[in-house]
Amino acid sequence: MEKQLFLVRSPFTEPGKPLNGKNKFVERLLKCEHKSALMVTSAPEDIGFTEGFSNAVKYTMELSGITFGEYKILDGRNKAHAKELVCESDFVILGGGHVPTQNAFFAEIGLKGLMKDFDGTVLGISAGSMNAANIVYAQPEEQGEASDPKFRRFLDGLGLTDVMLLPHYQDTKDNVLDGKKLFEEVTYPDSYDRKFVAICDGSYLYSDGMSERICGEAYLIQDGNIRKICGEGEECLITEINLVLRSQANPAENPRCRGIGN
Repeated sequence: MEKQLFLVRSPFTEPGKPLNGKNKFVERLLKCEHKSALMVTSAPEDIGFTEGFSNAVKYTMELSGITFGEYKILDGRNKAHAKELVCESDFVILGGGHVPTQNAFFAEIGLKGLMKDFDGTVLGISAGSMNAANIVYAQPEEQGEASDPKFRRFLDGLGLTDVMLLPHYQDTKDNVLDGKKLFEEVTYPDSYDRKFVAICDGSYLYSDGMSERICGEAYLIQDGNIRKICGEGEECLITEINLVLRSQANPAENPRCRGIGN
């Protein structure tokens, strides 16, 4: 069984409604094995948030016909058993939340190494989608992060893809953080010698183990500019839009490290 990778901004539509089925998202998920699921949190010590988010994902997936024989949570309470929990699962969900907090938890439990031999389905949601990358662009999102020169915007991720996703575009494109326009004054300058892919609700990155593609509306941010690379109902192979990354050994230590492509 080849590893299936789905990286979304949000799989939800409205409370009490099924998953967002745009761009064949649900159709593809239904074809994946889903006997035993593992939700990996972004907030290992916030049990209330973790269980609430986890239950919402499980309920919404059940409404779409995706059910699990087992459904477990990996957080601070059982992190010592991360290896066996991953090995016992065929469907891993990387939850949404604060990117740096989740990234630190992934590093603590050695999730990158554990995922190397995982051959099931991976569903990344928001922060989980961003942390799935080899090099993660942690776009500032909380007060103080955009103005803090010590805030690390480039982190080591899980290495499941080389594409640095920004899965909040429709909601954050006009945001102002710490007195700065989030995209024009923060993200666009960060895109020099790098490439980011911004996606909207209903869009996602999909890999079936043989090819990797962007499904739905998406935008490429590169060298301070933005352009549309894929539309609603369309699919664009990563190789066709020149998003192949040369990996970096220590991306966080190099302020001019390359992102995706040449």
